[in-house]
Amino acid sequence: MIRPVVHDQTRLAQKSRPATKADAATVTDLLDTLKANSENCVGMAANMIGVNLRIIVVDMGILPVAMINPVITKQAGPFQTTEGCLSLTGERPTKRFKTIEVDFLNQAYQKQHQTFTGFVAQIIQHEVDHCNGIII
Repeated sequence: MIRPVVHDQTRLAQKSRPATKADAATVTDLLDTLKANSENCVGMAANMIGVNLRIIVVDMGILPVAMINPVITKQAGPFQTTEGCLSLTGERPTKRFKTIEVDFLNQAYQKQHQTFTGFVAQIIQHEVDHCNGIII
């Protein structure tokens, strides 16, 4: 189900709690909402649709990928950039890393550890910030 996007910074600044298998419907809603906003958005976190769970979805080109309880375990190649957000107006400066390693559960709740680079790494960092209550 497509959900409305939250713009309230007080709600967005709250840290998200871990997700469980019981939260599978939120994964589906988040994927549906990302698809509905694909012209203006390449990633979303569950708090952007009003659900305070550690779930993100990232458009990786062919299909959007859901990451449940993502944790960035390694970062390399810091750089400065500016980013926009569907929940906020305008762009803001931020520090990102060119390469990251992430532990997460996939949509089947299987443990994953993957390395990401470039723009996909940047999207993941932005969405994990959302999970941590960090607003750029």
